[in-house]
Amino acid sequence: MSGAEHVYASAATNRYSQAADVVGHSLVAFGSGKLVGLWDAADSLDRGVYATLPGHDGLVTCVRWIHDEFLVSGDDKGVMRFWSDEGSQWKSFGAHQAHKTGIASLSVLEKIAVTGASDATVKVWKIPDNENGKFSCTNSLYEDKPSEIQSINLKRGYPISLALSYLPGTNSMILAIGSTDRNVYLWTRSEDNFVSAAALPGHEDWVKCLAFKPPGSDAGPLVLSSGSQDATVRLWNIEPFSQTALSASESTSGETDDLLDAFEASLVNLEDAEDGGRSISLKRHILTVKSAPGNSQLFSVTFDALLIGHEAGVTSLSWRPQQSDSSVPTLLSTSTDSSLILWSPSTVLTSSNDGTTLWINRQRFGDVGGQRLGGFVGGLWAVNGRDTMAWGWNGGWRRWRCQSLLEDTAENHLEEWTEVGAITGHRAPIRSIAWSPRGEYLISASLDQTTRIHGAIPAHSQTIKPAVWHEIARPQVHGYDLIAAAFLDTLRFVSIADEKVARVFEAPREFVEIVNNLGIAQLDSGEARPRAAAVPPLGLSNKALTDASAVAEVNTAFDSSRTHRRPFEGELAAVTLWPEIEKVFGHGYESIALAVSNDKQYIATACKATTAEHAVVRVYDTRTWQLFGQPLAGHSLTVTQIAFSPDDKLVLSVSRDRTWRLFEKSEDGYVPVAADKSHSRIIWDCAWAPDGDTFVTASRDKTVKVWKRPDESGQKWEAASTIQAGAAATAVAFAPESSQSKSMKLAIGLESGEILIHTSTRDTPTQWTKALTIGTRLAHIDHIHRLAWRPGKRETHQLASCGEDGTLKLLTVHIAAE
Repeated sequence: MSGAEHVYASAATNRYSQAADVVGHSLVAFGSGKLVGLWDAADSLDRGVYATLPGHDGLVTCVRWIHDEFLVSGDDKGVMRFWSDEGSQWKSFGAHQAHKTGIASLSVLEKIAVTGASDATVKVWKIPDNENGKFSCTNSLYEDKPSEIQSINLKRGYPISLALSYLPGTNSMILAIGSTDRNVYLWTRSEDNFVSAAALPGHEDWVKCLAFKPPGSDAGPLVLSSGSQDATVRLWNIEPFSQTALSASESTSGETDDLLDAFEASLVNLEDAEDGGRSISLKRHILTVKSAPGNSQLFSVTFDALLIGHEAGVTSLSWRPQQSDSSVPTLLSTSTDSSLILWSPSTVLTSSNDGTTLWINRQRFGDVGGQRLGGFVGGLWAVNGRDTMAWGWNGGWRRWRCQSLLEDTAENHLEEWTEVGAITGHRAPIRSIAWSPRGEYLISASLDQTTRIHGAIPAHSQTIKPAVWHEIARPQVHGYDLIAAAFLDTLRFVSIADEKVARVFEAPREFVEIVNNLGIAQLDSGEARPRAAAVPPLGLSNKALTDASAVAEVNTAFDSSRTHRRPFEGELAAVTLWPEIEKVFGHGYESIALAVSNDKQYIATACKATTAEHAVVRVYDTRTWQLFGQPLAGHSLTVTQIAFSPDDKLVLSVSRDRTWRLFEKSEDGYVPVAADKSHSRIIWDCAWAPDGDTFVTASRDKTVKVWKRPDESGQKWEAASTIQAGAAATAVAFAPESSQSKSMKLAIGLESGEILIHTSTRDTPTQWTKALTIGTRLAHIDHIHRLAWRPGKRETHQLASCGEDGTLKLLTVHIAAE
């Protein structure tokens, strides 16, 4: 039976602080472009992203779990979508237009969801469920949509953060709204609607994140934490308040007000201070909550602590899951200053031997100085509070694990933390992928201006476990969008970007050591190679570093054991660069296509063009890096793809001008031998069959044409067959086959994101049968840019793909024997 299985997915997390959430032990859901990705952070095999859920038409901005099998997500088009785990796969039951503008914030509590958008409204929704009160994806619920209970118009600001909780000792909900007007607004639920209860001033900039810490069994207060663009975190205590205490407070209010006035006068004047100072208000806010008709309860809200430690805006807050009532509460905060801080209270003795509680910085993770990568966008706890994780501006995650936890009390709160691996991915469309000659690893090039190498790391254990794929190097971090990359040999590759130059890179010694130590491949020891590489300030070329001290200057946190484990996100961007060894010039406009001959002796490049003068293919000899023969002319518009035949005697090019052209090798270069204009739209891709007698062209006209080499009596390559793809065909690739194989397998990537697998016998390429359709759950949801079968003799076929959705996928493809 034909089918496909997921092996590896590389996906970045969107640049929204609420784009990820964790549930239960460690299941993380996150927005990746228009997809919702799933990652089990506690997976013993460390397999990373195991599923991507298609459904949204806009960028996913918010993801929130309701429980282990049910989550809700929102996007930048204002659509809210619900997902349910139906055992074999996740299903979406409907999309609801919640706002006319993008959803900026989302919070859920049991059957209530609250959304906030840039239309200055907060909407309260009731989530549909079945008769048993369980969220499900049954057919009857496909018509059920979340019902809008209430719409709140903030008028003076936009709601950019939301948090829901229950008031202490009650079933009454409280809603906190962080606004762009610098206030935190509290709304309490009375009967079915929320009513305005209080406004908490103090922050000096947008309130970007909120988080409630539920009270413990000791009837402690409900703690609300608020983080702001002003780089501070504020803690607020919410607790029951008696009428007697209210009367007493009123009787002493005059004296208290005088004391507060004197205290505030002693603070830095906000208007006169250069840095704005800090505003601290000790005012007690009283909330009146109607718990039942005729009955009401009083709650007080007081400012408790001001946490100062970040140097830039706070982006997210998360409370650590408490293992017991005696556990010390710990608050995680992330910031655009590239730091993650863990805060917890500590008892300090005063002169009167009375204890007072201060919140202090217990741990600080991330980068201090050096190369900063845009800071952290958001952070989470996982594995029941053992792991703390954060994703950065570039979409990759960093994770720290508590290795030794002493008795978790206020007097003894010492922990040892170690950074461990996490998931990574491109944050922009991936334009190209290519395998190393023997298929040990895979390189990808993206519009996020990076090339990345992905490898399979074998499990080092006595049990039989599959190798697990991870990003192992980021050899090029460029200043231009990367368009394509291809290997010249196992340790060299060439890349092109949105510039006129092709650049050649050679692996440093550290990469060779990592690959050998992790068991990915066994390569030359590389003793003569430079240690690593670095990009000089204001430069674009990676310069070689020859010794460990030079590496340490670039990476101040140099770790000699780094080559015995896979690199972390911070290291990938800083110390896994490859030195640049050659530049190849020649084109008059930005590069657009790249191909490497099978014997690795030649590379072919093309650039953007609107005239025949520039719509040429240039072939270079990799031994001298000089032009081999004259440029291959004939096209009138941009050449979109180039392919060498298996024996390298022919070069095939396809173009925006809807033609393909064939050039044959001679002593003085490649000369034109054939051309055709059978397609009615742009030709996106082309590929040669393993036997070299057949090639295919894929076009936007929704067809893939198969071309057969002419026999002895023929003079022209003719279309042996036309495969109807059903959508614009954007990528094609033949599976590698042995010389004894009688069949051919052709993968076709579509503009819709699907992948089609067609088969044919080698003797009759006129007859093609569709053997498999790989849908958007396993493949992509947008334009597929490249397909690449893994080379080498293997028991199963593995197909890599990349697309406009920013993901890289690796699948095992099974084709039933005919």
